[in-house]
Amino acid sequence: MGPGITWYDALGLLTTASAAKIQETYDSKASLLRPELLAGAPSAVISVASRAQEILDAARRALGDPLSREHYDETVGIRRSGGGLSRAADSPSEPGFAQSDFDFVPGDPSAEALGGLLALSDWMAPHARRPRRIDVPDLRGLFYSAAIAIVGKLDLHIQVVRLTEHPMPVDGLVVDQVPQPPAQMHRTGELMVYVWHPSR
Repeated sequence: MGPGITWYDALGLLTTASAAKIQETYDSKASLLRPELLAGAPSAVISVASRAQEILDAARRALGDPLSREHYDETVGIRRSGGGLSRAADSPSEPGFAQSDFDFVPGDPSAEALGGLLALSDWMAPHARRPRRIDVPDLRGLFYSAAIAIVGKLDLHIQVVRLTEHPMPVDGLVVDQVPQPPAQMHRTGELMVYVWHPSR
């Protein structure tokens, strides 16, 4: 899908979704792309609806079968098989020190001094910074509910332009966006999306 965007995101699902939930979501979204609902829609909508069906089919192929889902999850780093001799754990030398990790005795000057030094070292340790500029995700062909989750995940803001005057009360389809990929934008920037719904 794109950097940091998974097939789960494309369906608007959590990575813990059951196989039944994945199929239910696929069926629900695919039903909104039926020819009778697209009748009379502009050619741009028909083109994006075709792309939306391709996205849904690819997500179902990746996530619908337990073996392909397990392989996909390992590939994108959601789950990993195997393991090592022991599980990974935080240590005081890594950023992320928490006072609750240690049992200091209140009032003991040496314990309080050690706690202060550990807190200071955590504060001074380098912390990963999120980049200020990010690649614009391609939301065209995604349903609005999935697009809004992806935009939120990237700390972007969204402005919606509705293309249907009297829409059905169903999830809309993102037909266009500004800016479009491969542009970059500032994190917390605003992305404008044009959303089409079947007409009542």
